[in-house]
Amino acid sequence: MDDELLERLEAWHEQDEYEEIVDAITQIPEEERDYVLVNHLGRALSNMERYQEAVEQFLSVAEEGENDPLWHYRIGLAYYYLEQYENARVAFETSDRLEPGDEDTQEFLEWIRNKTTEELTEESVEEPVDTVHSVTEITIEPVPGIHPESTGFWNDSPAYIDQYVLSPPTDEQIEAVEEQLVFKLPTFYTNMMKLHNGGVPHYRYFPVSQAENDGKIHIEISNILGVGREKAHSLCGSAGSRVMIEQGGYPEIGVVLCECPSDSEVVMLDYRESGNAGEPEVVHVNKAEGYKITWLAPDVATFIQGLVNEDNQPANLEGSL
Repeated sequence: MDDELLERLEAWHEQDEYEEIVDAITQIPEEERDYVLVNHLGRALSNMERYQEAVEQFLSVAEEGENDPLWHYRIGLAYYYLEQYENARVAFETSDRLEPGDEDTQEFLEWIRNKTTEELTEESVEEPVDTVHSVTEITIEPVPGIHPESTGFWNDSPAYIDQYVLSPPTDEQIEAVEEQLVFKLPTFYTNMMKLHNGGVPHYRYFPVSQAENDGKIHIEISNILGVGREKAHSLCGSAGSRVMIEQGGYPEIGVVLCECPSDSEVVMLDYRESGNAGEPEVVHVNKAEGYKITWLAPDVATFIQGLVNEDNQPANLEGSL
């Protein structure tokens, strides 16, 4: 990179002339911008409070930044001011792991912990939570600071976090989403989202009967939609449940829970038997086959616990949900 340009960028940064930085770098064709230039651009955009644009710049060099604590710190800062605290936490914790002891990083992590605690109501902390069972016992614990990504269930790559993961929902936010959807969401699902609100799991395959699903031995999901509307791929987002039902013509039986790799398939919460306030079943709907509905599980807990990876190994969720 041009040393003279680098010196100008640093000087502009010291003088708070962030527009000069943006103008200079954006005049360079994208394909000619290296890792250093993109980081300068992302930092300047953050300083101009254009945080979403900053995140997009940082994500464009995510692979190169994987082992750079400063890259994780800068994208964490942008996420923080976008109020995407879960994304910010992951970024700052990675920065701290790569370069332990940085005071600014520690300060942001403390702020995030405080904000996360504030967002959980006393009811969600004190209310007894159901225990569900699979091959191993899984206990949903509504305690601030417990995060399921440590179990390996979620694939928390920066791109997936940016596209799918929201901050943990409060009870008030859950109620607002339920009101918009006109369906009460399952308790297992909402407790799960309080720990990790939407995303892409490593376990994306659910076994099905070949007789019921025309020879398929499993269905594949792309993601699990989170509770909220800030991200396009969330329950009430611009590409969420109601939009998919209305634009895709899917049956009015409930809520889209998961997208699938095929645009003509979704996994839905089916309230036909339970009613809008009951415990829904989980079904697969295939638009390409005349909106064929294939029953998958009696409830969302059974569906989530039944997900397997490509090697047909089940998810080990013990202690994470």
